[in-house]
Order: sequence, then C-alpha cells, then structure tokens
Amino acid sequence: MASHTQTTPLPADAVVSLVMPVYNEMRTLEEIIRRVVAVDFPKQLVLVDDGSKDGSRELLERLSREGLKAIEGAKPKNKNEFLVLLQPKNAGKGAALHRGFAEATGEIIIVQDADLEYDPNDIPKVVAPIKEGLADVVYGSRFIGERRRALYFWHSVLNYGLTLLSNMTSGLNLTDMETCYKAFRREVLQSFMLEEKRFGIEPELTANVGRAGLRVYEVPINYFGRTYEEGKKIGWKDGVRALYAIGKYGVWRRVVK
Repeated sequence: MASHTQTTPLPADAVVSLVMPVYNEMRTLEEIIRRVVAVDFPKQLVLVDDGSKDGSRELLERLSREGLKAIEGAKPKNKNEFLVLLQPKNAGKGAALHRGFAEATGEIIIVQDADLEYDPNDIPKVVAPIKEGLADVVYGSRFIGERRRALYFWHSVLNYGLTLLSNMTSGLNLTDMETCYKAFRREVLQSFMLEEKRFGIEPELTANVGRAGLRVYEVPINYFGRTYEEGKKIGWKDGVRALYAIGKYGVWRRVVK
C-alpha cells in the first residue's frame, strides 16, 4: 500500500488547477467561468470540451484565443491561467477528467462542474487542509452543513447507499462519495491509473484513495442542485454503473492485488 505522509505546508501562492469537463453547458458556462475567476486564489482553469454541440466548444475556443476578453463581465482576482482541451468526440465525463488530470500543472487539482450546482467560493476552504499539509485528498460534502437545495428524495437515498457501499469497500467514512468537489495533491492524483470513462469515475477515484492509504478530510460545502429541466444529466443508468465500479475497484481490485 502506497502511503503519502508529507506534512510540509504548500506555499501561500500554490496554484490550484480546476479541471472542468464541459458537455453542452452553454446556458451556464460563461457564468461559472465568471464565478471561478472572481475568487481570490491563484488558479489554472483546465476546461475540457467533450464534444459539445450547443456553442460551448466555440466559446472555449474563443477563451483560448482571447483570454477573459471572451467572457463579458468577468472580474478576475489573483492569477488566472487557462488551458482549453477539445475532445475529438463525446467520450464521457470520466474521459474528459482523465485528460484534464494528466495536463493540469497546479500543485493541487480539484474537479469543477460546468453548471452552477457548486459554489467556487467554497474552493479555498476545500483545498485548505492540503495547503496546510494536513491532507492528501479533501472531499467537499453536501451533507454535513452549509446550504443545500432540497431536491429528488430518491437521488439522496441512492447517494447515501452508494456512499455506504463505497465506504464498506474503501475503508473510509465519507458522507458524500459522489460529490463533485474532490481535491488532490497533484502527484497523488496523477499516480492513479484510472479507467472509467463516464460517471463511474467517482467511485473509482474513491477506491483508489482508499487503497493508497491517503490522508483524507471532508469539509462542508454549499449545494445548489438543478432539476432535469435545468440541465441535470445524471440518471439511473449512472447509478448502476457506480455500483459496478464499487464492485470492480473497491472489491475485485483488492482481491486480485
């Protein structure tokens, strides 16, 4: 078991790479970029378009050429770098994250969805245990405090069940395995050999974290969930795939290791 026990705090100006998979998010894409760049910490935005057909891809191409001039009303704070990556075709959220993780250069990497469900103002709080040398990985939990939009009872039941099964196989005691806000020390994340191309990436990441014996923290975050009418994409098939991923990476990989 590989254990990462570094306790040296990172410098105050350590760069955080936000890896943002994008697939047909034109309704919210400009606004999430405005919100991210307005938060006061040095950052690299790694935006991975996954074959969008609604104008998102073209917006990211303009951002790559023009920088923040392409985003009307942007009010950036601190350092903001951009890396735009274009997938040749739609391959799934996991595939987009694989590419973004591989090309991110910040000392810390965190996942940022392209919708408005998660508040970028929470990111400094999420990455703080890593910057302080306390953690290798931090999960932002929607279920241990802060504001949370009340939606979809059965989604909450499924999330609880998947988190419970993930905990049973990973040995962790997380409250929110499926959260978007997962932050990692870059060298830790880039040491993982990831396979899942779609939403199964969440339990696969968590299984890798559990097997590696890493220092894991959770912090409370805000959550502004959206409805399917507002563009939510995850469905029951993704829950089935998550179950498969928990079995494959949380149980089988431990058995055959």
